[in-house]
Amino acid sequence: MISRKSLRHSGIVMLSTVLASCGSEPPPETQFQALETVSPRPEIYADFELTADLGALSDNQREMIKLLIDASQIMDDLFWRQAYGDDYEAWLETLTDAKTRRFAEINYGPWDRLDGDKPFIEGVGAKPLGANFYPADMSKEEFEEAYLPGKNSLYSLVRRDAERRLTLLPFHVAYAEELKAAAELLRAAAKLAESTDFATYLKLRAAALISDDYQVSDMYWMDVRDNQIDVVIGPIETYEDALFGYRAAYESYVLIKDLEWSDRLSRFADFLPALQKGLPVPDEYKWETPGTDSDLNAYDVVYYAGHSNAGGKTIAINLPNDEVVQLARGSRRLQLKNAMQAKFDKILVPIADELIDASQRQHISFDAFFANTMFHEIAHGLGIKNTIDGRSTVGDAMLDLGSSMEEGKADVLGLYMITELHKAGELGNVDLRDYYVTFMTSVFRSIRFGASSAHGKANMVRFNFFMDKGAFVRDVETGRYHVDFERMTVAMTDLSRLLLTLQGDGDYEGVKELTETRGIIKPELQGDLDRLTRAKIPVDITFQQGVAELGLE
Repeated sequence: MISRKSLRHSGIVMLSTVLASCGSEPPPETQFQALETVSPRPEIYADFELTADLGALSDNQREMIKLLIDASQIMDDLFWRQAYGDDYEAWLETLTDAKTRRFAEINYGPWDRLDGDKPFIEGVGAKPLGANFYPADMSKEEFEEAYLPGKNSLYSLVRRDAERRLTLLPFHVAYAEELKAAAELLRAAAKLAESTDFATYLKLRAAALISDDYQVSDMYWMDVRDNQIDVVIGPIETYEDALFGYRAAYESYVLIKDLEWSDRLSRFADFLPALQKGLPVPDEYKWETPGTDSDLNAYDVVYYAGHSNAGGKTIAINLPNDEVVQLARGSRRLQLKNAMQAKFDKILVPIADELIDASQRQHISFDAFFANTMFHEIAHGLGIKNTIDGRSTVGDAMLDLGSSMEEGKADVLGLYMITELHKAGELGNVDLRDYYVTFMTSVFRSIRFGASSAHGKANMVRFNFFMDKGAFVRDVETGRYHVDFERMTVAMTDLSRLLLTLQGDGDYEGVKELTETRGIIKPELQGDLDRLTRAKIPVDITFQQGVAELGLE
């Protein structure tokens, strides 16, 4: 195991600290969310042990998993530093209350990620919107006015120089020693890989970690199909940068392919071009052709690290995020089946018992939950990546609202895909109502992630839209919900059209208005969510994970 503390004491890391903000004036309001202090609540997470059947793996593959977990732990350390700061380990040692410390570990800091990032420790203040990617005393206006070529880079920190001017510090410089160690672990794993393609990918990813140039390894990853073990590693998602949505955070997943389930899923990505043509918008909003070389597989995840492990846990992955790679090659959709099963059993079923009308509760099924999640990931490939005026990518036009907008689009278009494939007879002998009712129930699950989550915002917009359209119906006497199936298809089409148009127009103000008017939890819904809390239904899961849990010690 590589010591995090030994890695921390490098000259390059000390340079990063020197460049960081050292001003004593209070930070501008634009960087912070002013929120009251709440109590730590580790009990909202259900414990789950991450295991998998390793019986078919060779000795080399088992050793490779250990190396990939070691590399993942370095990503975990780097994410802590991006989310909180370089001194996080010393700060954790000051937390003498076990409950508070456990909640801090789950949240990677003193802010509750599933309650709008409210602080749960007195005196720490609100979470900086830019996390530790930017100086704490920097305003949005200062950044926007600064001459910094490459200022919207995914892979750099914004710091201050000796004259207190803003400057960029590339990740591969700020974290040079740590990234070198992670790269060496990936190269060692490559020597043990039984798949030649996967070995090549590991070496390319190692090179990417120490150069901040990920496109080549992303492109090559699309060709890696014959490996039973996989790893997603590096700075990937930009959710942690709530100030601009520019900067990527480190994370990792170590995965073992479920061959049986993967075989069942493999054919669905082929339908993307036809589904794109049928989207309920004018042609200019669907002129791009989705990549047809997409990959769809099911995995058991055996290790989460960094951003992927913070607060609410991801149960499906759609990567790479690079629009160039997506347009050229499509993307890979990885369904994390064991984590998904845990959320279904420990959270979704209890929510249904509490909030769903008894007449529709029989429509809650794991297969529908799995399919809804899977088609959400596939639906990221629908729509367009560039605004119709050709001036920017959709992501750049949407700025800080881009993530929640994209998640909302994928939510509703995933259901659209299911509906269209069912009409075409491609889903077999299934009941479409299972997908709709399970979909509604999962909205309640995701709304509990809170306003700070892109998925949470997307679900609140969708919930209020469907309620307004009469697709979701609440019985006043029982406080339970049911789906109006006819109105559901109309609402699904209307919301699909609205979101696709907003994205294609690059209409930031329109998205902002939609989020502000419909991305809210109204009192009646809050009362229903409080019922789930009183019933002690977990909000999400947390993991017991590592080589010991896998029997690899």
